[in-house]
Formats: sequence, structure tokens, C-alpha cells
Amino acid sequence: MAHKQMTPDEVRKRLENNENLSIIDVREDDEVVEGIIPGAAHIPLGELHLRLNEINQGEEHIMVCRSGGRSGKATDFLLSKGFKVKNMPGGMLEWDGKVER
Repeated sequence: MAHKQMTPDEVRKRLENNENLSIIDVREDDEVVEGIIPGAAHIPLGELHLRLNEINQGEEHIMVCRSGGRSGKATDFLLSKGFKVKNMPGGMLEWDGKVER
């Protein structure tokens, strides 16, 4: 399934412009310890189906992982459930913005 995307550079620029973005990081706990995009929610991919109630169906979400593969799976899953989502291809490997530790 082809899905919409937002590049790491586009996400960084929108955050720098103080746009209110909903970012969901689907990496595992040990990966997120290395750094997460400020303000991002952390829901590991394996828990996504159990935690749909934490995701606002009325807003668009940007899915993030290490390289873009797992976030692509998360994007497909959430699209199938009626959510508005975009994948961030390249993931944290291509992220050059701020991170929280």
C-alpha cells in the first residue's frame, strides 16, 4: 500500500516553525533511550494495536522509526483503521534535528 510521506527535513522545518505536529515513534524502548524527537509520543510497533485509544483519530500523525520500515508498517496498519497518518522515510537515521534523551 502506498502511503503519504513527510521527509525528516520537512518534519524538522515544521517543528522549527512551531507547527503542532503529532509524531509517534514506534521504535523499541532501548532505541528511544538514544534520543527521540522532542514532543513525540512513544508507542512501540508491537503495542500499537493495543494502544489505539491513545491516538487521536481526528488529527494527522507522523510515524517514525529507525529507518522508515517499521513506521511504514505502522502507517499501513493505522490507515487500515481509519487514521490519518504519514510515514517519515529514512527515520531517525536521517533525522538531523533536536532530540530528547
